[in-house]
Amino acid sequence: MRTIRKPDQMQRFALKQRREGRRIVVVPTMGALHAGHLSLIERARKRAGKGGLVVVTLFVNRTQFGPGEDFKRYPRDEKRDLKLCRELGADIVFAPEDKDMHAGKRDGGFSAFVEETAVSQGMEGESRPAHFRGVTTVVAKLFNLTQPDIAVFGAKDFQQAAVIKRMVRDLNFPVEIDVAPTVREIDGVAMSSRNKYLTRSQREQAPVVSRAIFLVKEMLATTDFIAADKLKHNVKCMVNAQPDAELDYVEFFDSETLKPVQKVATGVHMALAARIGKTRLIDNAVL
Repeated sequence: MRTIRKPDQMQRFALKQRREGRRIVVVPTMGALHAGHLSLIERARKRAGKGGLVVVTLFVNRTQFGPGEDFKRYPRDEKRDLKLCRELGADIVFAPEDKDMHAGKRDGGFSAFVEETAVSQGMEGESRPAHFRGVTTVVAKLFNLTQPDIAVFGAKDFQQAAVIKRMVRDLNFPVEIDVAPTVREIDGVAMSSRNKYLTRSQREQAPVVSRAIFLVKEMLATTDFIAADKLKHNVKCMVNAQPDAELDYVEFFDSETLKPVQKVATGVHMALAARIGKTRLIDNAVL
């Protein structure tokens, strides 16, 4: 396994591989790898096939963090991440430094961004203004630098995957976006690097986020549809009943357009975000 840190070096290497006809599959991550990430790398290894290359990126993207968010304390453990990538058969780890990915003050600062304005609205886009602009900008840069045929993302960040799909479609990136199923803990909690922030008591309350999804599924099993407002009220009551939990949002929407629906039936998508203490957890599922 080879570690590359300089963007220009990564791009030269990737372009050479493409000229030689090698398939490249990239797994963009912010590091602090957990079992969910590892499942993405394993999936990428299969998609790459014989002779293909798996590139894992490790980069904590400051442009997707808003004021007061956890950029500085976001978990970082590169030594462990590199070990795991090597064990799973990654060929390249691209781990650039912030100063190399974003123009410095002497260059006038970083001023060019990629922004999606449809599926990025609402939910995470409303709760975290400018978040998706940071995501799409850096993912576009990573695609430019790693030159992938396929990029693998996790379904836990469903809206993020939808935004990236739209960016790829609208800007004609020759990249297939492969969205892998959410990996969960035994108690149903979606795996996330931020789960490390939770205290023992908070971790015991965290399953309420996924239980809210299961509650809605159970309610729909006995009827054709339920009003979205009624379900939102039930979910809010359920989440906020936990001593350290507060619902940020819950939404029911069409999986393709991400437009909210007023009547919730089987096949509608559900997403929610909640704070457990100071830690913000997200989850989603098709009902």
